[in-house]
Parts: sequence; C-alpha cells; structure tokens
Amino acid sequence: MSDGLELRGLACVRGRRRLFRDLNLRLPPGQLLRVIGPNGAGKTSLLRMLCGLLAPAQGQVLWQGQPLQRVREEFHRQLIYLGHAAALKDDLSPLENLQVALRLGGVAPDDAAALRALADAGLRGREHVPARTLSQGQRRRAALARLPLGQARLWILDEPFNALDTAANTWLLGLIEGHLQRGGLAVLTSHQPVALASTVVQQELTL
Repeated sequence: MSDGLELRGLACVRGRRRLFRDLNLRLPPGQLLRVIGPNGAGKTSLLRMLCGLLAPAQGQVLWQGQPLQRVREEFHRQLIYLGHAAALKDDLSPLENLQVALRLGGVAPDDAAALRALADAGLRGREHVPARTLSQGQRRRAALARLPLGQARLWILDEPFNALDTAANTWLLGLIEGHLQRGGLAVLTSHQPVALASTVVQQELTL
C-alpha cells in the first residue's frame, strides 16, 4: 500500500471555467508541498479537494493508497486543515477557541499543553481575552497554535504566513520543520519560499 498523499488526474472546474486539470503528484511522509500561482488559479480549491471538502471535476485524491471516500473517517483523524481566515469565535478566548478546535478534531484538550502552545505562539498574557481584541497576526497565531497538539500526520495550511511578524514566522517554520522530521506531511500555499533546512524535501506545484 502506498503511504502518504497522492493526486491522480485531478481537475477543477468552477462555473464554466477550468482552473486546472491533469494534476498528478505523490507526497510521501516527511515532505512539504508548496502550492503557488496567481490569485484565482485554484489554490484554495485544490486544498479543499485534498481535505475532501470539494469534489474534483475529474480524478481522485488518495490517502495511503486508498480513495478519500473509502477512508474518510480515518483520514480526518489524521488531518489538520487551517483555511485562509483564522476561524476563531470572537466571544471566546484563544484558549477556549483552541479547546473547541481540539475537541472537534477528536483530541481531548489538555489545558496545560494548550497554554504552552499559546505561549510558544507569542500569546502569553492573551490566553483569556476575547478573540475580538486580538490583532490579525495574533488571531493567526491563535489558530496555528493547534498544530503541535494532537497526532495529525497531515497539515494542510492556506497562506499560513499571512500577517505573521518575524518572530511568529520563525516559530511556524520550526513547527513545520519538526513535523516533517517526525515523518509528517504538509501542504501549504505561500507566495514566498519556505525557508526550511536543506535536508527537508520540498515539492512545488504551480497552478
């Protein structure tokens, strides 16, 4: 059985417009796939297909050699998907948002671990304030703090570096690099190169 994530003949049509076609790619454990292209090229649509949230016009996505629809439940236990917007509830604190996200992902929240993750994300002292009071960069970090918690093997991240300052950018790069070195997989969109160690294998897909 093939390990990792695979695209076979993938195509996307929105309205009457074909965004891409005949995408074929295999992403094994320990590798990063960076998806690039102009606005409107279909980057977010591709990520949603990889998560099983959008059906391709043609082709299929496979996880560990099996079509997603056959292993959907197991696949979603091994997936973290963070979209372009930091999906936080404004009335909840960063800690409460993180606890909710973990529960929805099937992970029992550990308050001490969640607080450490938020502190590492640069949110020490902001863990209990309403999310509406956070800056865009802080909201992004609060959402990304979920990454080191749980056992997800596949991270799919839509423009994760947006609104991050230099320190937060370095923190996120460290999370991604550690995840890949432990045999995880990551797919992300980014307009800038991802400055990981030279030993990390990166694939690039241009739409």
